[in-house]
Amino acid sequence: MTTLYGIKNCDTVRKARRWLKEQDIDYHFHDLRDDGLDGKLLDSWLTQLDRALLLNRRGTTWRNLPATVRDSLDDGSARQLMLEHPALVKRPVLDHRQQFHLGFSPERYTEIFRQDTAR
Repeated sequence: MTTLYGIKNCDTVRKARRWLKEQDIDYHFHDLRDDGLDGKLLDSWLTQLDRALLLNRRGTTWRNLPATVRDSLDDGSARQLMLEHPALVKRPVLDHRQQFHLGFSPERYTEIFRQDTAR
């Protein structure tokens, strides 16, 4: 089962969901705000994805953090912040065939799912 993780009102997540629907790809949507983010899931992402890329430094949640918190991040504190504030996770995260993919572009998703049609 393919799972798309994100926040339903995120524009990039909306684009990814629209693309998946247009391609008639069966997937489950996991809203990080509504459904939460647990440590085990985040740790699995961090085994394949770079923490610096996974941490969303462009959003309002990041800008609203105290400068002392933003400036003193390490791997442990970044992990804890993402658990406390799932909006700090860059979106979307696609879990397809137990491989995690960060962000969305139609070209990238086409390549990811092309492997399924080649079999």
